[in-house]
Amino acid sequence: MDWQAEIAKAAERIAPYARVTPVMQVTLPGAGTIEIKLENTQHTGSFKARGAFNTLLSGPVPAAGVVAASGGNHGAAVAYAARTLGHPAKIFVPEYAGPAKIALIRAQGADLRVVPGVYADAAALASAHADATGAMQIHAYDAVPTLAGQGTLLREWEAQGMEADTILIAVGGGGLIGGSMAWAAGRRKVVGVEPVLAPTLHRALAEGPDSVVQVSGVAANALGASKIGRFCYDLAKAQGVTSVLVTDEAILAAQALLWRSLRQLVEPAGAAALAALTSGAYVPEPGERVAVLICGANPAPDPLG
Repeated sequence: MDWQAEIAKAAERIAPYARVTPVMQVTLPGAGTIEIKLENTQHTGSFKARGAFNTLLSGPVPAAGVVAASGGNHGAAVAYAARTLGHPAKIFVPEYAGPAKIALIRAQGADLRVVPGVYADAAALASAHADATGAMQIHAYDAVPTLAGQGTLLREWEAQGMEADTILIAVGGGGLIGGSMAWAAGRRKVVGVEPVLAPTLHRALAEGPDSVVQVSGVAANALGASKIGRFCYDLAKAQGVTSVLVTDEAILAAQALLWRSLRQLVEPAGAAALAALTSGAYVPEPGERVAVLICGANPAPDPLG
């Protein structure tokens, strides 16, 4: 597949709808001088809007509308994109999505169902709904339009003058890092960052693409996929991409650092990539230029109620 062509087409499609998010160079304690991109300022507070818009704009949407399963951010993005483009949306989320993300989805006007269990339980119900109604299912991470949409982020960042040799990216199911690998095509080093309690890509690279992990921890409602997407896995294996693991304590410390130093209030998943540097899970080589993606802005509970 010509991923770069797919991503270029996605960028053209979503340009009227997705925000161009800011980048800056900062010096932070424990991390040194790094480039960051504040994708937490994207619509609904995460990169997910890119994939959602690209999927909805890639072909006709049935009268039954769209359906998605989500840990929270994907559901909010799909609901927002569907409302913007005039389509009904049904969203299934597990209870651990948390009150802030559940409220955010409801605020976008979607028909929301909160279900017991984990993401996989919500995904099963979303698939059943699609089969029963003919609604378009928008996968959170393992579909070509989703990956191509997420890949527009790195394309945009390079157009904004990225100088880094290495990009640290948090990993859940693999849509964001998959799209980034697809665009980078080995031209830059991409490193995955995962919680110790949700090592989905890390386990798959060691044991194979069908590995399933039990996920938990402070970032589970964003980085809580129990199985890595196949597109992400194949790209990672082809490019020799690795994943480093960070503790919940390191993630929370990086989250606090982003607030104290930059006044950026993000959810734990949004701080995970930075935690790889501040905790020493990833140690750059001398002279290595590093970029960190800040990917999500929806902490639970909502700090302003």
